[in-house]
Amino acid sequence: MERLSQPYAALQAGQPWPMGASCDGGGVNFAVFAGHATQVDLCLFDDSGRVELARLPLPARSGDVWHGRLPGAAPGQLYGFRAHGPWRPDRGHRHNPHKLLLDPWGREIVGRLDWQGPHFGADREHPLQMDTRDNGREALKSRVVHDNFDWQGDRPPATPLAQTVIYETHVRGFTKLMPGVPEHERGCYAGLASDAAIAHFKRLGITAVSLLPVQQILDEPRLVDMGLSNYWGYNTLGYFCPDPRYAASTAPRHEFREMVRRLHAAGLEVLLDVVYNHTPEGDERGPTLCWRGLDNAAWYRLPEGARHGYENWSGCGNTLDIRHPRVLQMVMDSLRYWVQEMHVDGFRFDLAPVLGRGSPGFEREGPFFKAVLQDPLLQQVKLIAEPWDLGPGGYQVGQFPGGWLEWNDRFRDTARAFWLGGDCTRGEFALRLAGSSDLFQARRRSPLESVNYVVSHDGFTLADLVSYDMRHNRANGEDNRDGHGHNLSWNCGWEGPTSDPAVLTRRQRLVRALLATVLLAQGTPMLAAGDELGHSQGGNNNPYCQDNATTWIAWPQADGSLVDYTAHLLALRRRLQPLAGRWYTGLADARGVHDLAWLRRTGEPMTPEHWDNRMSRILGAWIGTPGGGGGALLLMVNARDMDASFRLPPGRWLCELDSTQPDGRNGWSRGADDDLYTLGARSVVLLRDDGPAPA
Repeated sequence: MERLSQPYAALQAGQPWPMGASCDGGGVNFAVFAGHATQVDLCLFDDSGRVELARLPLPARSGDVWHGRLPGAAPGQLYGFRAHGPWRPDRGHRHNPHKLLLDPWGREIVGRLDWQGPHFGADREHPLQMDTRDNGREALKSRVVHDNFDWQGDRPPATPLAQTVIYETHVRGFTKLMPGVPEHERGCYAGLASDAAIAHFKRLGITAVSLLPVQQILDEPRLVDMGLSNYWGYNTLGYFCPDPRYAASTAPRHEFREMVRRLHAAGLEVLLDVVYNHTPEGDERGPTLCWRGLDNAAWYRLPEGARHGYENWSGCGNTLDIRHPRVLQMVMDSLRYWVQEMHVDGFRFDLAPVLGRGSPGFEREGPFFKAVLQDPLLQQVKLIAEPWDLGPGGYQVGQFPGGWLEWNDRFRDTARAFWLGGDCTRGEFALRLAGSSDLFQARRRSPLESVNYVVSHDGFTLADLVSYDMRHNRANGEDNRDGHGHNLSWNCGWEGPTSDPAVLTRRQRLVRALLATVLLAQGTPMLAAGDELGHSQGGNNNPYCQDNATTWIAWPQADGSLVDYTAHLLALRRRLQPLAGRWYTGLADARGVHDLAWLRRTGEPMTPEHWDNRMSRILGAWIGTPGGGGGALLLMVNARDMDASFRLPPGRWLCELDSTQPDGRNGWSRGADDDLYTLGARSVVLLRDDGPAPA
């Protein structure tokens, strides 16, 4: 097409840094990485995004960065890029100047992608040939952004790890049905920071909200065709853009910052789930939106000998190549942006081994981890790994660098098996309860780096874990084939809802016991939103595409007594810190007091044959040096279906928790003749020594 350069001034050389579009008061500097391109055009659009007003070749190149400065340009300008270069899919190159490309460093994305449009760089019927149809009119565009925000002295809570309790939630799902939230704010950033939402967080006693992805995403075409959406959000399109679908206003960045500021003022940290392992461009049959058209061979991991395809360690069609310095730069720039400009307090990294993958495999001292370690800004925030991906050697629990937290699925599976009738020994359960030393201690890691959970967004809710043996995912449109098949769940005698009082009592006891296991264990606990009030997803254990009442927290049906019980557990954790944030030795001090001793129901120490017993489900932990100081604690568990007696060690014992009680309290204290404590079926009990044993 004819390049419409008027009334635009000629592009100046500008600077190769910072990446993206940056305003300097008299114009805008554009810088984009496209190492194999032979020319990159800056395309300017009118406010509607439908009319291309100018196509200006970027005049300067510094190494692999193309750049130019446009005098007189201002915030609000819509733009995109077109990259010229080789079209050689067999060699990994997919430049197609007929496709408009987003800015990888762009701060705002406008438009709506019509999947029926000509957005595919390759011909759909002849995938090795270029599609020469122009998509500029329909393509997504980037917008120049330059804004300020009055943080009003905002300071991060900087909650110590020993006091941290993570609450995983979804911005929309948490408040969509929440009473007390203004109607127009429900399901939005503003709603998450509403008085009603904050009151619930404070009532519980959690310290950090971990948000499922809020960086702007793109719904997959398969879901769009079925009338569904990517509700979870693990398909990031804009790594610097708060997703506008969660904004009650027309200013998502401002609303997101207001949310963070209000949560900080309430003492709550904000953690973001981030997806730096793949992009929405999918495999070689996917669209050309940004990275593929700029420099496919650099942005993505391509297999040797079959370079028209992609290494797919994400399961989503492609894998970003963190080995390339510019890809690493984009990830680091994005992380710093969310900390510095948006004031977030940490990140949970989806499929985190991808970030450590060098050429031979996972490298715990790889470039990404070294870059994070030396960055003074990122060293101030919490970094949490989902420690597995789909590539070879992708299971890396316990293998991340010191200082990183990791989701501990070994804790999850052991706790489920122990309480719900799976294959488990007392030794395995005790190992998980006391920080998973087999995974972390030998590598000089802290027990607090184990993120302990029984339920996350991915799988059954806690209520469903004890209500369903099988997944019920037909609403997802995959003929019930998606989601985990091995859930270690138990329906307690009836699949799904029931009015049977015996089944309901069994389920309620198990829910309380599982909550106690997570919240009293050594490590950093994580709750999934809604588990504290009995939320059910109807047995759907993979509701990633269900933006409806399936996933929205069912506040009208909330179990208030379970909320109170969970709050009581968290208050106990804060006050007593049953298991400290250091490793226990099991040894006695000069007074003959053990820091931690494991007991059988007879009150005698555990021996190897008792540890390996797969039948017994009764265990006691005598904690001589709890993290909160004060007297010794006795933590007892009984996962059997009948009551059992437990012989008490010397001490003036008071009951702080009895999970058989709806509120967790039974008022028991040791009398002169009380040598035995009756552990209810499927229960967790915590006793505190309040002084010398009674005479």
